[in-house]
Amino acid sequence: MVRVNFDNLLKELQKDILRMGGLVEEMITDAVEALATQDLELAQDVLDRDETVNELDLDIEDQCMKLIATQQPMGKDLRKIGIAFNIIKDLERMADYACDIAKTCKRIGKEPLIKPLIDIPRMAEMAKSMVSKSLDSYVREDVELAEEIAADDDKVDELYKQIFRELLVIMMENPKSINQATHLLFIGRYLERVADHSTNICEAVIFLVTGKRKDLNP
Repeated sequence: MVRVNFDNLLKELQKDILRMGGLVEEMITDAVEALATQDLELAQDVLDRDETVNELDLDIEDQCMKLIATQQPMGKDLRKIGIAFNIIKDLERMADYACDIAKTCKRIGKEPLIKPLIDIPRMAEMAKSMVSKSLDSYVREDVELAEEIAADDDKVDELYKQIFRELLVIMMENPKSINQATHLLFIGRYLERVADHSTNICEAVIFLVTGKRKDLNP
């Protein structure tokens, strides 16, 4: 009976983590959509949602602490709770990056964009997919999927380098574009960091299943 209760509590914990992850994915999508369409109201909406993510972060942290205090888990059970701490911190940082994109969108305002936004939305989709797949690997305890996501991170890094090069050329050709181009460079960096945090979740999944640490971003 005690074991059944513990398993149910772990399932509730996992459910809340997935809810938090879903909110973060939506924030990333909407922040980049706000940028592409210069929708300042949507950008503010993203910022407003950060409070919900922070509340979930604290609630899940409390659940973890109570599970440790009341159940005294060992071995893999303890790892499950430990990586839950890690995952929510990664998700909380991703939400912060979505907010950084929304803030940058508001700074740019209605100023005409210096180039059509093609690669940044593409990069956002790739990063968001990594978030989704990393959480899928967590739920399924799928080491193979977790390791595959490292290859996705390489693709995000390559796209960021491409964006960096293109914006650098634009700045050199038109000094008046430097301010906005710099903002766009930061947005690319924020998305690159989202991908890195997804990889962190995958490393946590590998540790959960195998009990061994593996660096997917050597």
